[in-house]
Amino acid sequence: MFCNQCGEKLTLMYADGEGLVPYCKNCGEFRFATFASAVSMVVTNRQKDKILLAKHLGQKDYILFAGYIKKGETAEKAVTREFKEETKLDTVKFKYMSSRYHEPKNVLMFNFLLVAEDGEPVIDTKELEEVRWFPVDEALSYIRLDSTAELFLKNALPELKKI
Repeated sequence: MFCNQCGEKLTLMYADGEGLVPYCKNCGEFRFATFASAVSMVVTNRQKDKILLAKHLGQKDYILFAGYIKKGETAEKAVTREFKEETKLDTVKFKYMSSRYHEPKNVLMFNFLLVAEDGEPVIDTKELEEVRWFPVDEALSYIRLDSTAELFLKNALPELKKI
């Protein structure tokens, strides 16, 4: 680990009330971990009998819709903006579900259950290869096993009728 201000190698030092925290001897300051934040969406239709999944270019597995939260933006605003950008569909309503740190991309994911306006999605083919509605009971079989997407989808399925 290196200081994000001066590039000096960080050492672990005890910070009162925080435990061991990376410390920059050159700057004389503690350097807490930084990471991006993003939203992830389990998308259902108004009837709550289908789940909308996406497949990125060159990928074999379907994924949940997701996107980074922009500076100054709330997670709630990012949910509706990202979904609209990726599908051209409006959001009817959404509910926060849970969060999870996603280590492969160094991002804290905030997951939402989202009800989409009826209609066919229109996708940007520069980013997505395919978007498809799946029956609720089949959606999990298309998501990568032991992934953040699988965890979020499993958590959201019992909540479908409550939203």
